Amino acid sequence: MNRRDFLVATGAGALGASLLSSSRNQLFAETQTQTPQAVWVENGEPAQLLAAALKEMGGMSQFVSRGDVVVVKPNMAWDRAPEYAANTNPELVAAVVAACLDAGAKTVKVFDRTCNNPLRSYANSQIEDKATNAGADVSQVRDSRFVNKAIDGELVKEWPIYKDYLEADKVINVPIAKHHSLAKVTLGMKNLMGVMGGNRGDIHDNFAQRLVDIDRTILPTLTIIDAYRILTANGPVGGNLAHVKQPRTLIMSPCIVAADYVALELFGLGLGDAGFVGEAVKRGLNKYDVGKLDLRRVRLA
Repeated sequence: MNRRDFLVATGAGALGASLLSSSRNQLFAETQTQTPQAVWVENGEPAQLLAAALKEMGGMSQFVSRGDVVVVKPNMAWDRAPEYAANTNPELVAAVVAACLDAGAKTVKVFDRTCNNPLRSYANSQIEDKATNAGADVSQVRDSRFVNKAIDGELVKEWPIYKDYLEADKVINVPIAKHHSLAKVTLGMKNLMGVMGGNRGDIHDNFAQRLVDIDRTILPTLTIIDAYRILTANGPVGGNLAHVKQPRTLIMSPCIVAADYVALELFGLGLGDAGFVGEAVKRGLNKYDVGKLDLRRVRLA
């Protein structure tokens, strides 16, 4: 029985999750000496930024293998057009989908548990159209496909997670960087709430601890933070173009905590300013020492 079949058969149980986490965490074990731990690319269009970052990381084939079922997880939770910077840039999502397919992915799935009406959010974010045209299987989240997953965290012992996410061979996490009224910022770690079922409002009580509890069991293969546009106030939903800046930047790392840590710079924040990032470091969720992070910066001409 292969690993994906095992996950299905056991309802994505603890052993399957352990195997999934282990395989993802070892992806860069043999190449850390040749590649940076994180990349910051600026001054380009979304597809250009992605191509430059992947070049520094050795290409998407370092993360996606031939025949893989890949989940590309954007933020498309809000009924907003791209210029409002509430959702991930649709051009970037399409470029990520294309890169996964070029690397040999069998299927690329795109979905998000939205906060606004899913039909409108998928359409007005333009992600549904762009990702579909790039070859992705874009679907709306169905409540029946959440399965209870053992968390055994400090505060969270069990939580429903989307089955398609758990069954994927690889996960590419593609959040947008933006302000958030509760968490200060939304980045890679918070973007994973889009695969969490149940009453997500309960996570907001002792938010940093609960988010880290759950995230530590569902870590992605790669995190690509969209900072082509960023929302600087009134997040996470936005709605005022005056709050949108355009750094034309992308941050990439196989470590979700490292990616989030680097992205704090976009908002003039440090490790102590975003509680969930600090909590993740305190509990050892980071693969790399963020204080000595090998960060490569690239500015496109």
